[in-house]
Amino acid sequence: MKTLLIHSDYLEFEAKEKTKVAEKTDVLNGKMDECLTVFIAVEKDDESDPNAVVKNAVEEIIKTADNLKVKNVVVYPYAHLSSDLGSPATAKEILAEIESELSNNYEVLRAPFGWYKSFKISCKGHPLSELSRKITTDRKEEVKKEKVVSKFYIIDGESQNLTEVNDEIIAKMEDKRLLALLKHELEIKEEATERGEPPHVKYIKEKEICDYEPSSDAGHFRWYPKGKLIRDLLSDYVYNLVVERGGMPVETPVMYDLQNNAIREHADKFGERQYRFTQGGKDLMLRFAACFGQFMMKKDMYLLPKHLPLRLYELSTYSFRYEQRGELVGLKRLRAFTMPDMHTVCMDMKQAMEAFEDQLWMGLKTGDDFKTPYAIIFRFTQDFFDENKEWFFAMAKEYKQKYGKDAILEILSGRKHYWVGKVDMAVVDSFGRPIENPTVQIDVESAERFGIVVHDGDKKVHPIILHCSPTGSVERVLCGLLENAYLNTLENKPPALPTWLTPIQARVIPVGDKHEEYALEVVNKLRSSGIRADFDDREESMGKKIRNAGTDWVNYVVVIGDSEMESGKLTVTVREESELKKPKKESLSVEELIEKISSETIGAPKRPLPLPMKCSMQPIFR
Repeated sequence: MKTLLIHSDYLEFEAKEKTKVAEKTDVLNGKMDECLTVFIAVEKDDESDPNAVVKNAVEEIIKTADNLKVKNVVVYPYAHLSSDLGSPATAKEILAEIESELSNNYEVLRAPFGWYKSFKISCKGHPLSELSRKITTDRKEEVKKEKVVSKFYIIDGESQNLTEVNDEIIAKMEDKRLLALLKHELEIKEEATERGEPPHVKYIKEKEICDYEPSSDAGHFRWYPKGKLIRDLLSDYVYNLVVERGGMPVETPVMYDLQNNAIREHADKFGERQYRFTQGGKDLMLRFAACFGQFMMKKDMYLLPKHLPLRLYELSTYSFRYEQRGELVGLKRLRAFTMPDMHTVCMDMKQAMEAFEDQLWMGLKTGDDFKTPYAIIFRFTQDFFDENKEWFFAMAKEYKQKYGKDAILEILSGRKHYWVGKVDMAVVDSFGRPIENPTVQIDVESAERFGIVVHDGDKKVHPIILHCSPTGSVERVLCGLLENAYLNTLENKPPALPTWLTPIQARVIPVGDKHEEYALEVVNKLRSSGIRADFDDREESMGKKIRNAGTDWVNYVVVIGDSEMESGKLTVTVREESELKKPKKESLSVEELIEKISSETIGAPKRPLPLPMKCSMQPIFR
């Protein structure tokens, strides 16, 4: 059976003329709005097992309708989809049975078989609005699945106590970040308040970091030089982090053919969050993670136990998820994003658990380096947790000792995903909502699906694979940094980025014309030391220049006048040590300033300032 599924504003038809095989019907015209239109061609192969093809077709239609959230379905016979048609009698039976099965849960309109018909259709025109499917008579093994349920606990690593979450526990929780993550997991809605845009949305525009691209699809951004610099520094940071731990960088395509069964099966687990389209007779998909390419690469590798654990790393620029328009919120949720993605092949569960623990600490380190504290949640299936309690409690104890925090534990009654265990780490934004960042997942399913094997003597073993994003998407990292900067203002601190990430680390401002030459010498010394410094030569008042430096979140603002030239000591405002209305000033030599800035960027990636040195030459992008 061949099918073409169209998400339609409406489908309207009128039967004009009978053919010799026309069925008797009173439904000679019809119209249905907001529907899934299913064009169907019944083929010869379907005659071998009509019941199976009906069952498989209905399952595919239901899955698509549910993803699209539609309750109206049009069943439309369309012989032009195939050159290998089945008999009219079988086709009528199959179409009628599909209509009957769907009618249990949907409003169904079926166009008559064997009539010449005129029709009008309006296609929605989004990535999932046109799907073609080949339906076979293969009978899938029927496995009755019990509903997987979750229980949530607060884990105190020090005492190793598990406290099941209830209303009383929630009311007593003092850790606001952990409470916000827990409420998100339990889908506890806060009372609606007028909040407006999140602060980071204002910042990305005001600081000329990035902005929505109006000529693209919603959820896609343009990045200005300062924003591109921040993204590149974050990318360099993750690259160094994973390579130091044995990660091997690779690059894979952004587009995949859904005729590959392993890819389709993996993709189907993610429902509506995909960009899918048909081109050149192929059903294609833009990736939503680097799994697909890396798994296909691993399938072709000759892996031996001595190679493991084997870590492949990719900065997936870009990955795509077709998030709902109403869910798109600045850098927190968007449709095209940059995801640092590492997959680790492990010989067995013991090796996987060791790698999991190592990657947990790697993820937590990123929160330390970004100065954005994480709330964390562990998730395990009941069987996995029961078998590995000792390991988990030891890990939870170490976490409590290092960070002084409790964590959330979710226990699932069974496995409904490809993983048996994972950890998610989240920053909490200014509205008290989590921003999911690093994750580590123990995948026990994909190696077999993709045919990945380790050659262990005469045996071929399907390994365990860890999925890890050490930071989460680069865009969400920046979102968390900017939201945290806003939260600092609530504690009387000026908003700022870490010095290694701030586009302009130092700005030198001469008081008058006679101070310019000396000021330029200072700028050049800073820049030759790898510091991103610029020079404010604009014809504006000193007060305005200083305010502009504050607006640009410059970490170190250097003012040079007569006394600075005579003493060789610079007057420096240190942003991160200041209060909102009380700047912290220091008197430093050029060498001391270089040493101070360098001490804050030890081990961090460095890139030069991608803007002209003179502020008067820096263009305005917004």
